[in-house]
Amino acid sequence: MTDNSLPIGVFDSGVGGLTVAREILRNLPNEKIIYFGDTARVPYGNKSADTIIRYSKQIARFLLSKEVKAITIACNTASALALSAVREELDIPVIGVVKPGATAATRETRNNHIGVIGTKGTVNSGLYEKLICDLNPGAEVFSTACPLFVNLVEEGMIDDPITVQMIHRYLDDMIDKNDIDTLILGCTHYPLLLSVLARELGAHRAGDGSASGISLVNPAYETAIALKDMLKANDLLSDRTEPVAPEEHSYYVSDDAATFRRFAEDVLGIRADNVELKVLE
Repeated sequence: MTDNSLPIGVFDSGVGGLTVAREILRNLPNEKIIYFGDTARVPYGNKSADTIIRYSKQIARFLLSKEVKAITIACNTASALALSAVREELDIPVIGVVKPGATAATRETRNNHIGVIGTKGTVNSGLYEKLICDLNPGAEVFSTACPLFVNLVEEGMIDDPITVQMIHRYLDDMIDKNDIDTLILGCTHYPLLLSVLARELGAHRAGDGSASGISLVNPAYETAIALKDMLKANDLLSDRTEPVAPEEHSYYVSDDAATFRRFAEDVLGIRADNVELKVLE
């Protein structure tokens, strides 16, 4: 039986998955995490499925060597293309970010017109569309890739005129032509743009009770809630009664630990001193 005091493994192609880690820390404060960011091989969105599966298996095996009790694939592209392969290889629970986001969108939509934005890899996989239509056969899904959002976020240009311009260039026609009432932020970088997206699109956060306007679904939050349910179902929730201290979390990256540390502290709002370089072969 797995020790429920063990940490949760979280991995992403780079820094975007820190938005998922942030939601885990907020919603499961008594759980330790070990995060791996594949910063040497980012981005995953323009790589083949075989390559993403190979990378994901490598990272999962590394996290398993650190004795994690469960793994969260905090990358939409890897969740879309590698989740099944990773689950087949491991004997611990594994969760991705796509299904929680799809489930929330089907719960939130009022007119069954759902939009998905993400990397080219996530959009081309069609997994969001498949999961949404499995859950709600009457739904129509409209997807578009917004690749520049990742670079803008990583450059710190969250509320920059260029970012605002790209929001309207990517999304205005998509939303208007398709009468979208629910939009999934299908890349882990995108929740960092949530406030700007809400302002520019006249939108609101999913679950806030609004009965009009566009609902923005944050799969990072939905994944943290689904992770909590998964741990509970497997009797893996931590028994500790006090929150985990920042120094108890660990972070590994495949390149540029200093830049990752600065970004992690900005996103998480805590010190991230335990960042180590780990090159995977």
